Amino acid sequence: MPMGHTATAQAGSGGLTATEHRLANGLRVVLSEDHLTPVAAVCLWYDVGSRHEVEGRTGLAHLFEHLMFQGSGQVKGNGHFELVQGAGGSLNGTTSFERTNYFETMPTHQLELALWLEADRMGSLLAALDEESMENQRDVVKNERRQRYDNVPYGTAFEKLTALAYPEGHPYHHTPIGSMADLDAATLEDARAFFRTNYAPNNAVLSVVGDIDPGQTLAWIEKYFGTIPSHDGKQPPRDGTLPEVIGGELREEVREEVPARALMAAYRLPHDGTRECDAADLALTVLGGGESSRLHNRLVRRDRTAVAAGFGLLRLAGAPSLGWLDVKTSGGVEVARIEAAVDEELARFAEEGPSPEEMERAQAQLEREWLDRLGTVSGRADELCRFAVLFGDPQLALTAVHRVLDIGAEEVRAAARAQLRPDNRAVLVYEPVESAEPAEEAGTDAATDTDAHEGADK
Repeated sequence: MPMGHTATAQAGSGGLTATEHRLANGLRVVLSEDHLTPVAAVCLWYDVGSRHEVEGRTGLAHLFEHLMFQGSGQVKGNGHFELVQGAGGSLNGTTSFERTNYFETMPTHQLELALWLEADRMGSLLAALDEESMENQRDVVKNERRQRYDNVPYGTAFEKLTALAYPEGHPYHHTPIGSMADLDAATLEDARAFFRTNYAPNNAVLSVVGDIDPGQTLAWIEKYFGTIPSHDGKQPPRDGTLPEVIGGELREEVREEVPARALMAAYRLPHDGTRECDAADLALTVLGGGESSRLHNRLVRRDRTAVAAGFGLLRLAGAPSLGWLDVKTSGGVEVARIEAAVDEELARFAEEGPSPEEMERAQAQLEREWLDRLGTVSGRADELCRFAVLFGDPQLALTAVHRVLDIGAEEVRAAARAQLRPDNRAVLVYEPVESAEPAEEAGTDAATDTDAHEGADK
């Protein structure tokens, strides 16, 4: 049986506990009991994302996320969805720069089914992976790209800003969705090699949270996952280290059919897991986190030059995080006017820092978001996996908010002064153009993804 340790509630964890275990094949297991409702969440994080891909084969991580729902040794076709949903559960999977995850929430008495299904595709997916499923999911992913990126207003903004913020050749230069050309170029053997390298138990963390019996749960995990062999051929991702600041503004203008002018920017910020990243998070929350933020009050309420203004943080562990500014203009307002106001507010904040009231409000907002994540069994299972995969310690998930609450106002001001400045951003300016084609009736020829699966994260 796997070895583990006794759960002890950490100070500041709100009474939440988690135990850690490791199978002989390297699979890390995290369990957290919660008997409030008769459900259990299963979450499996594989330490593979788009940063592990090589040039010419972008999008493989996300493509393989789809292939994992196309059957395995004992489950044919769409059976994974059918069995989970037929048992009253829900499921999905997502891909990001730094991981691929799969998750189910089940009635407690169906937990064994979810564990068996995840183990079957981890251990035997190659038995079902063939040219037909490869072509089917290649088309699904390409259609997803059209629907969510290429054919919607501002849809490629994230992709464009990422390519600006991370230089050519950097592991985060491309986004998880991948390019059409690379999706077309991927072969069945590429997919098989990708699976053998990355979908091994020693490259994964499994968390189970909810109304569980830990002893019985561990016995099932050992029974279904314990015989899956490990794999030692994975290469570490390329180094994502970059200077703390870009060193000069990078700018691109996009002329597309969009509803309004827009100003978007990505600021280079500290790596996730650092005190400096938490300070930056608080700065962005004060500046652009909701309707009480400085930018919303200035641009939307006071100046009425924008219909929406937000500032958020994309946390990344293997590369600098990104502070994400998104402003949609009002009427015919020029972007230059918006940009001048944004720079004025950022400069004032860097000089003055947050007020005590702003600090209290921002910390309360981040605390509420943390409580929301840990308050559901699925959210807690995901957080435990995240901290285990990215930082080596799932217990950090239970006390993460207290590291944010420990940040002082001067640290927040210092974070803004150091990095929220014009020479440390990639900027995207959208200018609307009118369509040369007559408008068609919506919905008549719309392509649809009949797969219940959602696709890639940012």
